[in-house]
Amino acid sequence: MNTTPSTTTTDDTEKKAAGDTAAAPDLAKKAGPAEDAVPEGVAPGVTASDVTAMDVAATDAAAEDGLENELEPDPYAEAEATASAGTGSGAAAVVAAGLGIVSLSGAWTGRVAAERETLIGQIKTTGGGSAAQQINEIYGDAWHSTALVNGVFAILALLVGVFVLVRPAFGAPSLLPRPGWIRSVAWAGVALGVLGVLISVGMYVDLFVALPSAAGG
Repeated sequence: MNTTPSTTTTDDTEKKAAGDTAAAPDLAKKAGPAEDAVPEGVAPGVTASDVTAMDVAATDAAAEDGLENELEPDPYAEAEATASAGTGSGAAAVVAAGLGIVSLSGAWTGRVAAERETLIGQIKTTGGGSAAQQINEIYGDAWHSTALVNGVFAILALLVGVFVLVRPAFGAPSLLPRPGWIRSVAWAGVALGVLGVLISVGMYVDLFVALPSAAGG
């Protein structure tokens, strides 16, 4: 029996296995370690270490950007705070103008005070008294009480208006300007308050309208 072909086949198989074993280190050497693999889409000549360094730099930049965003003030929060402050200032300005109008036109408190003084004067002069005393007790005291009450309202209008005008100088600076109508209304309140104070003082000292004299009936 001829066994030559079998021997030849065995030798060929052994040579092929030896060749595969010898080629394996070359393939592993060419492939290199897995950590040196460069991602796809990277420019030629860029190594894996360069890619890692760029990733670290990008991460640090993103962290710095996030920190800066946290440190910078929120413009929407600033606008909301300014709107709230403007609402309070506007309300105070309107109150100042209203108090100024009341100081000129009179309030129910002034009428109540005048009626009270009139009643007290009538009680005092019930048992008798001169005409001058009756005029002073019944009419003069009521007139002066009305002037005093109006003067109080005028002073309040003046104080509130001045507070609204000087408030921005003592508060935190704002990025948004305050509406102009607030200053206008506040100035109106100050003007009405000053006018009310002058009129009240004139009424109290009988500058505009003097008390009736007993000699004139």
